[in-house]
Amino acid sequence: MHDPVAQNAQFGTAAQHAQFGWFKSRRELAIDDITVVDRSLLNRAVAAAALGNAMEWFDFGVYGYIAVTLGHVFFPSGDPTVQLIATLATFAAAFLVRPLGGLVFGPLGDRYGRHKILALTMVMMAVGTFSIGLIPSYERIGVAAPILLLVARLVQGFSTGGEYGGAATFIAEYSTDRKRGLMGSWLEFGTLGGYIAGAGTVTLLQMVLTDAQMLAWGWRLPFLIAGPLGLLGLYMRLKLEETPAFQAYSEQVDAREADRPGLSDTIRLHWRQLVKCVGLVLVFNVTDYMLLTYMPNYLTVTMGYAESKGLLLIILVMLVMMPLNVVGGLFSDRLGRRPMIIGACVALIVLSVPSLLLIGTGNDWLIFLGLMALGVALVCFTSSMPSTLPALFYTPVRYSALSIAFNLSVSVFGGTTPLVTAWLVSRTGDPLVPAYYLMGAAAIGIVTMLTVRETAGLPLRGSPPAVGDRREALALLKGDQRVTVDRAIPDLSPTPAQAPFAAAVLT
Repeated sequence: MHDPVAQNAQFGTAAQHAQFGWFKSRRELAIDDITVVDRSLLNRAVAAAALGNAMEWFDFGVYGYIAVTLGHVFFPSGDPTVQLIATLATFAAAFLVRPLGGLVFGPLGDRYGRHKILALTMVMMAVGTFSIGLIPSYERIGVAAPILLLVARLVQGFSTGGEYGGAATFIAEYSTDRKRGLMGSWLEFGTLGGYIAGAGTVTLLQMVLTDAQMLAWGWRLPFLIAGPLGLLGLYMRLKLEETPAFQAYSEQVDAREADRPGLSDTIRLHWRQLVKCVGLVLVFNVTDYMLLTYMPNYLTVTMGYAESKGLLLIILVMLVMMPLNVVGGLFSDRLGRRPMIIGACVALIVLSVPSLLLIGTGNDWLIFLGLMALGVALVCFTSSMPSTLPALFYTPVRYSALSIAFNLSVSVFGGTTPLVTAWLVSRTGDPLVPAYYLMGAAAIGIVTMLTVRETAGLPLRGSPPAVGDRREALALLKGDQRVTVDRAIPDLSPTPAQAPFAAAVLT
């Protein structure tokens, strides 16, 4: 029979600390092991990460909301559906390089620190977006225009490969264990804020400018805003300190450089968690991109709805979602991550078809009701995933593993959702295709989440407990609360007989 105490003693070596970070049994826990989080630093860290995420999704949101206009500027054609698909294909192309960005920025973040790499990704994202606003139209430089647009999108996608994984890791490692869901929910609050700013800017321009002005120069303005936004986000991120969890880990491992985990170690020891992360990100991002990026174009191209009217409805949905997202973060701390995410998946399976039928009525109020039903399901993901995903991995590989799995899933499933859905609707003529797509993603989400351990209120894997003050730390020492998610960490070199156990502790 497995002896956890003996196993824990084995995992006390410096080499295993380099691979997995902090790990002790409850009876070994001392007051000095517990991290007391500085509240002011935590608030600044959350604000900086959320602002950076807002800027990222302002950039991506503008592209999605102005896709119809960009189709006229960069992809001349007599068929508006073909123009939209070409524009969304360029949108999706950025997602193809996101895994490459994750492969580059993730290991750098685990080696040199989270906040340095997040500052770098901020600069690259701003440069890529600002450049789009400077590209001449197809009429002026011909095929070079869509090529330059593609290059700028690839720069955006590459930088974004290190953004979400780093920002989610940064907030998760700064947060206390009891409020990690609430703190993490502000990351997606920033996402919604960025979408609203992007959609609001585009909608305002469409209201005050004529179609000719919009095609001539108006479409450039939202992209040019990225310059000052990027400088603000960079300033805030450079003013931050490194996360307590990473500082504690790096101080002890610097002397054992050879023992730092590499990509092969991450895949060999954490492949089950990587697969789970891909599954959770799939349902999260398919829902996100379906509602916030594809639906404005679906309303305009497929349903014949006025473009500005469709955008306005999406903005209203997101405005309602923003406060609900923070409430969802509170619930994820109290109810747990599993009930929130599984509940959202069930809601998608039940509500997707009715929601699309309401959207197809053409009635403003019924369209809003259909969009809002999908928005509430999305809130359960946006409020829970920023705390769920980082908790899948150990501190030494958290940035790398999360960036790789997140971006692989977004590239293959999330970012392609607008393109694939538009193509399927065009080919089949069935306006309910988006509902079927959401239902399939939800089924995958349920199966995946059933294999994930509950982590609400618990320390991150490979990190010591984190509390808000010394009184809470003393209460933790006297109580009987668990101080690790896993009973043991996996063996570095499992024998064939040990392999099943090494895999089981990661489930």
